[in-house]
Amino acid sequence: MAEDRPRLLSLDQFRGYTILGMLLVNFLGDYRICPRWLRHTNDYCSYADTIMPQFLFAAGFALRLSVLRRWQRDGVVPWWRLLRRIGGLAVVAVLWYSLQDAAGLWEQFRTRPLSEVFLQQCKRQWFQTLMHIAATSLWLLPVILSSVRLRLCWAAGSGLLHVVLSWWFNFEWVHAAPRGIDGGPLGFLTWAIPAILGTVAYDMLLVAGAQRGVVRLSVAGVGVMLLGWLLSVPTVLYDVSAGVLGQASAGQEVSGPYAADPVFPRAERWRMWAGGLPEPPLVPPPGPDQRQLNYWMMSQRAGSLSYTTFAGGLSLLVFGGFVGACDLRGWQLRLFGTLGANSLAAYVLHDVAAWLVTPWLTRESGLGAVVLGWLVFVGLVFGCCGLLQRKRWYLRV
Repeated sequence: MAEDRPRLLSLDQFRGYTILGMLLVNFLGDYRICPRWLRHTNDYCSYADTIMPQFLFAAGFALRLSVLRRWQRDGVVPWWRLLRRIGGLAVVAVLWYSLQDAAGLWEQFRTRPLSEVFLQQCKRQWFQTLMHIAATSLWLLPVILSSVRLRLCWAAGSGLLHVVLSWWFNFEWVHAAPRGIDGGPLGFLTWAIPAILGTVAYDMLLVAGAQRGVVRLSVAGVGVMLLGWLLSVPTVLYDVSAGVLGQASAGQEVSGPYAADPVFPRAERWRMWAGGLPEPPLVPPPGPDQRQLNYWMMSQRAGSLSYTTFAGGLSLLVFGGFVGACDLRGWQLRLFGTLGANSLAAYVLHDVAAWLVTPWLTRESGLGAVVLGWLVFVGLVFGCCGLLQRKRWYLRV
């Protein structure tokens, strides 16, 4: 589909950086040489865990931008068109993620009850990045034209609802076999946080302009990051101390890495707390033998409130850097621009490129082979996106 409308340079560059980060962590994560900070370990916010929130941030920014433009131009909001686009993205997600394991999915439908297969697909296969963007966009529609205050209240209410549902059943369900991905079907409640911060970022630039907007984005980003870290404070209550181990021997604590009270800590935990604070963000915590897994650690699998809040603030800060570099100074990288201008195509192409490259490597491959494989992998995605850009073809739903 041709696209003639002028594009926002900082947003395309930000998207392109996010796509490149995805290409890095999704490829290297399959190999033993990959360091922990490039993996999704689901017990802290690693670099790998900063990528998906930036997709949601960009989606929220673009949704607010497109709705306001259409409203200002036509005087009406094309709600039905928005619903069709969101539904189209959801259909693409189901079809694409099903295609990736078509043989296995067919075998499941042949041998297992339909309801069981459907539930498992929702928990893992279908609810990955594209579906989360669709579900979160749908959740944002009621407030997309509202004030900043109301949108932030919507984000806070969504986060609190996620906490309650996680306490009721969702935390245990997402971590039960087969484990969920990216928060599972209810992940949109906390993915709404970076998405709504994306809408707020658009308003900041619209009202303050690029120069003052950079400062506001940076200050707001640091503030939200601090809030996310403070929300992770209860995770230290789950440190395995002598007192906790004593309770375990009395039958008050379950065995294994997960706490019996992962969302709302028991009063005993608060009484034993010595006032310690959790590790700084992006710093790995103690292992599960020293700290039981709980809701308040920054976990992409759980879609925890502390994680999406911190990562949303980081998205604000990083985007502010792109506004300063691109919109104010005119700096840009062709690699980021090409990937960012056709981000949906790049996302789909990265799976195709992986199918072509990864058979030549093994999990035990050395650093040189993996780096060479990654360069070929990125080159395939970039080359295809560059061809689409030259022909002015952009994948949209």
